[in-house]
Amino acid sequence: MDADAIIIGAGACGLMCAVQAGYLGKRVILLEKSDKPGAKILISGGGRCNYTNLFASAEQFISENHHFLKSAFTQWTVEDTISFFETYGISGKEKTLGQLFPDGKNAKDVVSVFTNLCEDFGHQIICEASVMDIVQGEDGFKIIFEKGAKQRSLLAPRVVVATGGLPIPKMGATDFALRYARQKGLRVVDTAPALVPLTITGKDEEWYAQLSGNSVFCEVSNDRMSFEENILFTHWGLSGPAVLQISSYWRPGEFIHIDLLPGQQVLQLIDAERTHNGKLLLSTLFNRFYPKKFSDAMGKFLPMDKQVANLTRADLDLIDQYIHHFKVKPAGDKGYDKAEVMRGGIDTATLSSKTLECKTVPGLFFGGECVDVTGWLGGYNFQWAWASGFVIAQQL
Repeated sequence: MDADAIIIGAGACGLMCAVQAGYLGKRVILLEKSDKPGAKILISGGGRCNYTNLFASAEQFISENHHFLKSAFTQWTVEDTISFFETYGISGKEKTLGQLFPDGKNAKDVVSVFTNLCEDFGHQIICEASVMDIVQGEDGFKIIFEKGAKQRSLLAPRVVVATGGLPIPKMGATDFALRYARQKGLRVVDTAPALVPLTITGKDEEWYAQLSGNSVFCEVSNDRMSFEENILFTHWGLSGPAVLQISSYWRPGEFIHIDLLPGQQVLQLIDAERTHNGKLLLSTLFNRFYPKKFSDAMGKFLPMDKQVANLTRADLDLIDQYIHHFKVKPAGDKGYDKAEVMRGGIDTATLSSKTLECKTVPGLFFGGECVDVTGWLGGYNFQWAWASGFVIAQQL
């Protein structure tokens, strides 16, 4: 045997799995398709790496089985993540909504924790290694891969597939995990881009494009979920935290609803101004809550040049409708090139929730993004990656 286990994918899950296996005295070899380990970690959070969320629980994840990850989150908690990184000099600083970033450090420092530990444990990380096949035999798994122009193979009693999902193909994203799972007869839940910007086309395209760069705090919702965060107007449609969040729950052909003034009632604000300053223009009132460019753009729908005292009942109904019930029907999304993560993946029913071992193929494990477990924006997906890597390591 070349190692106790071969880990395919040196991303968040694979790296954590390798380190935890090292603590247990196991020797592993990591195969990574990219030219360096932790490629997606390095770009996360604009290079700052939002490495966990203080509030992470099963409630913030999408899966056909919402209970599946509870065992992993019990075995490896948010507190465990915080303690692990603190041990190696990275303390967390909360930004918003429980998002934890390295205080005074960045994504490179996060990756260095793992690469330094792998070196200490004697683990080999082989980059630019493209895995072609996994052949199961009586004596273990033979992993066949290409590096450069040469084909090589490794043998181990256990193999961990942690190759991530489909987003960001230019960074080496691959469908290997999904293809191999299907090859082994495992069901794959339909996949789609998640945490992804949404596009607007047709007659409203120009209206959104002219607002590009403007950000507004909103409540964005559909029949499944709602989020209160900022939306960002772009040349192609909508982005920003609230839109990325709702995109994971959006399906093509559906509307999303936007409350442009959550927590307040625009008609009450207008009524209060009528009492004290009826000559106030609606545009002036709106400028208190929105960027001027956005207020001006709303003139396409609303009587922005009217004094509040002169607004008719029909005007007020229209204002209430557009401010609190703004409807958008996206044409689509920006695809895997711009998606943060993938929705769907290997059916959790095919894996043990306690070990993440394939129920029908002993010694085969799947972890991280390739599994049908998709978190919200804000460090949740990293927490799943760390937890699944830890859980698998206990079995190697």
